[in-house]
Amino acid sequence: MAFADQVQRLGAPVREWARTQRREYTNGEPRPLAGDLGAMGVYLGLVSAAAAAVRASGRELPERIPFGDAVLLTVGTFRLARRIAKDPVTSPLRAPFTRFEGASGHAEVAEEVREHGGVKHAVGELLTCPFCLAQWVGTAFVLGYVTAPRATRLAALAMTMVAGSDVLQFVYDGIQNGSLDPKDHDPEPPR
Repeated sequence: MAFADQVQRLGAPVREWARTQRREYTNGEPRPLAGDLGAMGVYLGLVSAAAAAVRASGRELPERIPFGDAVLLTVGTFRLARRIAKDPVTSPLRAPFTRFEGASGHAEVAEEVREHGGVKHAVGELLTCPFCLAQWVGTAFVLGYVTAPRATRLAALAMTMVAGSDVLQFVYDGIQNGSLDPKDHDPEPPR
């Protein structure tokens, strides 16, 4: 018990400092600082483990990534992050952490974080934010590119094709409903 008491005594100032920081930062709003810290820890742990595995395998890191591959991985990251965060089909992944609010554009849903404060809040924010998810998805694509470049290019290609198809769907819809008609957007000629 003496050791546990020592840990308690030494940890008390750190806990007090953390409580003060949370109170001053949140300004009374329920912010998931501990959950966010946990998410950062999980990310760092996963990246560290993957980097250690790559190093232990003796695999060489690429000296540079060809521009075409970088574009493919970038567009694939965009599309997959958005698919996870906003697509109706991936709602079951987000459902334990979010509440459906309605549609938010073509083939996307709006969701709110279900619990405020804590780990569920942090996970809900991560899963509904395509910008936040892009960090995780991009890291997964990079690690995949280092360990299995062919398979990763194919996965990124699939997501890039979907992103290109999305753009074409919007253009087609614009043509169909006349919103891309140049006559509708030309200013009146001067008189």
